[in-house]
Order: sequence, then C-alpha cells, then structure tokens
Amino acid sequence: MSEEAMTSAARGASISEQPLLEIEDLKITFESTTGTVEAVRDFDLTIYPGQSVAIVGESGSGKSTAAMSVLGLLPGTGKVTGGSIKLEGRELTDLDERGWQGIRGSHIGLVPQDPMSNLNPVWRIGTQVEESLRANNVIEGSQRHERVIELLEEAGLPDAERRAKQYPHEFSGGMRQRALIAIGLAARPKLLIADEPTSALDVTVQKKILDHLDGLTRDLGTALLFITHDLGLAAERADYLVVMHRGRIVERGPSLKILRNPQHPYTQRLVKAAPSLASARIQSAKAQGLETAEALGSEHTGTEVVVSVDSLVKEFDVRGQRGDKKVLRAVDNVSFDLRRGSTLALVGESGSGKSTVANMVLSLLEPTSGSVLFEGRDVAQLKGRELFDMRRKMQVVFQNPYGSLDPMYSIYRCIEEPLTLHKVGNRKQREARVAELLDMVQMPRSAMRRYPNELSGGQRQRIAIARAMALDPEVIVLDEAVSALDVLVQNQILKLLTQLQEEMNLSYLFITHDLAVVRQTADDIVVMRQGQVVEQGPADMIFDDPRDEYTRNLINSVPGLNIELGTGEELGIEVR
Repeated sequence: MSEEAMTSAARGASISEQPLLEIEDLKITFESTTGTVEAVRDFDLTIYPGQSVAIVGESGSGKSTAAMSVLGLLPGTGKVTGGSIKLEGRELTDLDERGWQGIRGSHIGLVPQDPMSNLNPVWRIGTQVEESLRANNVIEGSQRHERVIELLEEAGLPDAERRAKQYPHEFSGGMRQRALIAIGLAARPKLLIADEPTSALDVTVQKKILDHLDGLTRDLGTALLFITHDLGLAAERADYLVVMHRGRIVERGPSLKILRNPQHPYTQRLVKAAPSLASARIQSAKAQGLETAEALGSEHTGTEVVVSVDSLVKEFDVRGQRGDKKVLRAVDNVSFDLRRGSTLALVGESGSGKSTVANMVLSLLEPTSGSVLFEGRDVAQLKGRELFDMRRKMQVVFQNPYGSLDPMYSIYRCIEEPLTLHKVGNRKQREARVAELLDMVQMPRSAMRRYPNELSGGQRQRIAIARAMALDPEVIVLDEAVSALDVLVQNQILKLLTQLQEEMNLSYLFITHDLAVVRQTADDIVVMRQGQVVEQGPADMIFDDPRDEYTRNLINSVPGLNIELGTGEELGIEVR
C-alpha cells in the first residue's frame, strides 16, 4: 500500500477507496527559440478522496506547471508529451477543449495565485461567482442569486448580500481571495487546486483564509492539492508532501516525516531555509538554553542612536463615501529609536502605517507633527544640499525587484547612477566601484553588461542592494525587501544583508509583515496596528512574552512555527 493511501486517513478518507487522481510518468515540454525544454518529467502522484497533498519547490521547479496540466491549462507552447493523468479512472490527456470544459469547475476547482489580478475588474463579485455556477450548469437561473450569497457567506465574507454588488477594487486582498475560494468551490468539485493561494497576504489574513479553506474542503470531502514554496506552510496544511526540483520529484512522504528527517539535499536546503521553520528552531533552542550565535541571531549591538522617531503623526485628506472631506490619521504618535549597527523591524499588517513611517524617515513624506532625527538633525528641516547629503547616508531597498530597476538601464548604469548623481569619482573610478559592489553582493562582474529582464528576482534584489550600498550609507530602509522572493533566495539575501551589516556596521530599518523573517533578523521590534504602536522592545522579549493580543496573533499566525522539529543535532544547532 502506498504512503499516499496511508496518509489519506488523516483527512477522513477510507484506505479502501479508489484513487481520485492518478498521474504516472508525466512529461511536459515547452517549445522555445533554443529548442524543446522539458519542464516536468517522470512525475508520479496519487491523490485519494478527501486527502490534502502539497507540492513544494522554488520558482521554476515545475510545481505549478504539473498542477495546471491536471486542468488542461498549460500556458503558451506547453503540452503533455508523455504519461497519463486519470481522474476517477478517466484519462484526461486526450480530452479536447469541450471535454476539458466538462472537467473544469465541476470536477476540479482552482484557487489561483494572485487575488489582485484574477478577478475581472469590471464585473461585480456576485456576477463572477454566478458565472461559475452558470458555466457548470450547477443550479437553475432563478436560484443562482441566492446560491451566490450562500457561497460568499460560506467563504467567510460578512454582509454577503452587499458584497456581491461590489467590484474587486472595493475588496482587500484577503476578501478577494475569499471570493476566489467561493468561485473555486461553487460547483462542488472533488479536487481543489490551490496555487500559492495566500502568498500575497499578511500572515494573520493568510491563517484565517487557510483555516477556512481547510474547514470547507473537510466538510465537503474535497481533496486539496496545495502548491507553495514555503515548506513550513505546506507541512502545517497538508498530510503529504511532494518536493520538486528542476522538473522532477526529489522526495515525497508524510509531511512531518519529511520535515523531521529530510533525505534529499535539496529538501534539506528547503527545510533549513524556510523562515517559519528557522523561527521554530530558534524558539526550540531558546527553550532548551542552547545559546549559539547561529540559533539566536546577531551579537549584542551598541546603544548609540542613529535614527530617533518621536511622536510622529501623519494625516491625509480623504473623501468619505458621500464625497465629504475627512481626515485619515495613518500614523498616530509613533516613537522608536534605531541603534547603530542594529536591525529594527517595523511590523504590522497591510494598512498599519509602517510604510508611511518609513517614507517619513526617508524624508519622502512630511510629518503632520512629530520629528525624525538622523544623527541628531531633524530630516524635515533639511533643505537643498543638506537634504541631498543626507540621502547619501540613508538608502532604501524596495519590495519588488521587478519594478525597482529601470528596464532600459544596464546593470552597470543602475548601480552607477547614484555615484553619477552625487558626482563621486571619475568614470574609471566609478567603474571600479561598480565592480567592487558586484563582488560585495556576490554577483559576477560580467552582469554589468546585462539588463534587469535577464536576471532572476533574487539577482535583481542583489543589484538593488548593490545600488543602495554604492554611496556607503549608514542606514538602509528595507521595505518588504524579501517578501517577493522564494524561501531559498530569501535566505541567501538575508545572509547577505547580515554579512554586510557586520562588515560595515550598517543600521537596518526593516519594514515587514513576516514575523518568521523578523525572528531571524531583528534585534528590536516595533509592532504597529492602525497607525499606532501597540508593543515594542527587544526581539527576544517580544517573542518570548508578547503583551498585546494583536502581537500574539501575529506570532501565532506564522505558519509552521508550532511544528515540533526535534532538538540538538536534528535541528542543525551546535550545542556548546
């Protein structure tokens, strides 16, 4: 009996049941200008009714490609060139478009990756849910409206009657994802494919969405195929894991078994790199008094304050629903100190005001009241040359490595631009400095001649860091600088930032909603909610003894944080 069958019992499926989905020797190829590319090969997977399975791997591993083949939705030139996909014994690979339409929605549902772009912006939410009912002939026309309301309520949207009449732009990311879940489950499919369904969401919203999805699929008896790059998230949400690397399955088995004893080197790297699992290791090590530098973070930093934020307030003029003028207080009386050579994490959900604070620290926004002091000088009072000089000392790395580099500039020009603007050196000296910066961020010097579109997300973020380092800054503001990256790449960037901080005594203001990353990197934490500071202090104190319920919810929402990983050598922690 296969391990898949054995683990299906965890979702209430009977071991005697026939497989729901059987994939054997699947091969998927794409045609490119350089020839045929094998994206997936030798792929085998069996899913039983009611079972939850996660496919894990970094970008380009083939996990989404394999999953989309089950729906006949391969992009571009992609096609299945070998193997078999059977749903309840029925072969799917030879279906025509009409045959696929009979499968999609009614037998296999989909919750796609990006809630911001997967809803039609000019259709009301209710219309889009109703369309899924109509396309699958689930219910008669006269009863569809009532069923739409039921589905939205089922997906966890309050006031569903009113929400059904709204458009996607009136929904938050979490609400849009709930609408997509309602659409995915509208026709009561036997299998639901969830492709990175919460990657763009805050951890608390993510937890609510996934808890709700778990409950719904369990109640309906729907099998769940979960696609993600976060091993901690996968292990918490699925009974069975399939690890993919470069188009192949490299390891498979029950989730906790793989987490506690990964066999393949790639899986071991994933387990080691996953922020949530690293956070769990730190917590476990602290509980047992294992005080190694690797486990517990950076050494104690000094007390000299480089940036001091005092009673900061920012108000915006906005319009109410009836067009009347209102004032939104986005930042409300925020105070904290960033110590030289340390990392201070500004943490909170979307809309908490943390990025607005960062913009005032960078003097990109003027405070309504309060002050930001950089080395004792109020940045809001700096003008002309003084402000220009201050910008040399305080740089920023933005969230999106795909949008923060000019696509028309070569990598050399991207990094050289701040040097040119500040009239640093002659052309030969600037060229030498760019080469030095590429070495610093562990990129080959040959990258100078390339353009951003020729680089991966992680490589682009290294270039963004190199550009921020060009003028020898003292403070770097990292605005969600690793949230768009895969866990392995994210881990590499975090290590690079730590190394640069130690070598150059840099101070980091880290803006993020990811508590797992914060646990690895921060010396001090400031927790924000609705523009206010609800809690602040040393990282150990915040994680060991959070005083505010909101902070506790943020910490408890970190996926995989409460998974028992073992101790000592199993965790890769050296015991002294």
